[in-house]
Amino acid sequence: MILYFLLSLLVGFIVYLTWRTYTYWEDKGIPYDKPHLPFGSLESLAKQERSFGMAIYDLYEKYQTRFVGIYLCFRPAILIRDAQLCKDILTKDFASFHDRGVYVDEKNDPFSANLFTCEGQNWKSLRNKLTPSFSSGKLKLMFPIILETSKKMKTYLLDNLQDKNHIFDIKDINNRYAIDIVASVIFGVEVDSFKDPDNMFRQATININSKSIIGNIRAASSFLCPGLAKLFTTLRIPDKMTNFIKKMVKDVVEYREKNNYVRKDLMQMLIQLRNSGTINADDNNWAVQNVPENLKSMSLDKISGQGFIFFVAGFDTTSSLASFCIYELAQNPDIMQEVVKEIDEVLKNYNGEITYEAISDMKFLEKCVMETLRKFPFPLLNRMCTVDYKVPESSFTIKKGTPIIISIMGLHRDPEYFPDPLKFDPNRDLNTPAYMPFGDGPRNCIAYRLGKVSAKVSIVTMLSQFKIECIEKKEIEIDNHSVPLVPKGGVNVRFSRKGS
Repeated sequence: MILYFLLSLLVGFIVYLTWRTYTYWEDKGIPYDKPHLPFGSLESLAKQERSFGMAIYDLYEKYQTRFVGIYLCFRPAILIRDAQLCKDILTKDFASFHDRGVYVDEKNDPFSANLFTCEGQNWKSLRNKLTPSFSSGKLKLMFPIILETSKKMKTYLLDNLQDKNHIFDIKDINNRYAIDIVASVIFGVEVDSFKDPDNMFRQATININSKSIIGNIRAASSFLCPGLAKLFTTLRIPDKMTNFIKKMVKDVVEYREKNNYVRKDLMQMLIQLRNSGTINADDNNWAVQNVPENLKSMSLDKISGQGFIFFVAGFDTTSSLASFCIYELAQNPDIMQEVVKEIDEVLKNYNGEITYEAISDMKFLEKCVMETLRKFPFPLLNRMCTVDYKVPESSFTIKKGTPIIISIMGLHRDPEYFPDPLKFDPNRDLNTPAYMPFGDGPRNCIAYRLGKVSAKVSIVTMLSQFKIECIEKKEIEIDNHSVPLVPKGGVNVRFSRKGS
């Protein structure tokens, strides 16, 4: 009888907490999305009908107000729909929104403390230290690695172009290309995903984008429920990707420090940071002065965390950007013809060679890339309100601790900001607060130049060597898993040799 009474009390308490949580926005008197127990505003994500980014996009499309209260499962959050308010939060009012509010536990889990997750002064210090890694000078020195990978890609396409024309899934091709680049640029490890598609890096990326329930929960938990993400670590639930990256970094760092080996890549700069506390701003100085372990400024786990976030962010953004851009060009032959003409003319000025300077001279290609990023961005940004913030032109105050969600996909496809948003138009005016493909403000994407250049080299390699055509005129369908935009069924186009 006592047990029954205690159970009744427990159930009643849970019901009460749920009720209090799900009336949070009603009590605040602002527009809100009616929650569905136990998934809040993300029922389509839980049912595996939509990916996380697309579920947030659906919420953006559903309402018309400047902001709306939503529920990330049991976590009340604010979805910001007004472009200028989004920009203010990311830039001039950054001091009130400087953290992301995702899982990070630097003390007990140094691997989790990367540039994406770190908070407050720890983030600011880490950002300042890593910024020299992605200067234009450093990028130019790493360009030969990108170019060498593009040559492997060209050879693969030529070898597999058996008939007069052949259908390729260019998302798969660009995945291999991007994996080889980030493996080399970040970790200094040479792999060839074209000859060996089952290599360790490629297998690791397959695990990232898997459709497994545990994998999807784990990926979303950092955003939805940082406490759940911490539980995964506390219970030591295996994560193949994490373990792979830790071992990879340990092996590379120990080898270089022991043998005084120098290579012009990101890992070399992270080793500089580990040993001296700074990255040398001199583009010609890549050497490392080794110091005893107790004097090193960063642990191997923390370095691994930086490698992890750059690897995860780097391979998918590069691959998606190149693939979506090629697809849109194939869907719009007139635009493709203009791009190909520019590529041919510019390459003539560089003796037919793809160089860093040649890529920089392709101005119309740049427009096509930026328009691709409008139509197919990383779908969302998140922030945490760190100080009570009164919304301009409103009586509403966002309380400290409230998660903030910005649907980049929503903004970029909103006809209010971009008329006829599904139309691919490289000459579109993108000078608007609604356009933020790399985020904005102090926490914008630190490596966006590397991603753009890598994607452009892939596009130029394909269009300078092959004739590419669409199979059928249709929009890309987004799959129902992962946080980035994953094309359902791949990105398929028809290749043929030029002149055939």
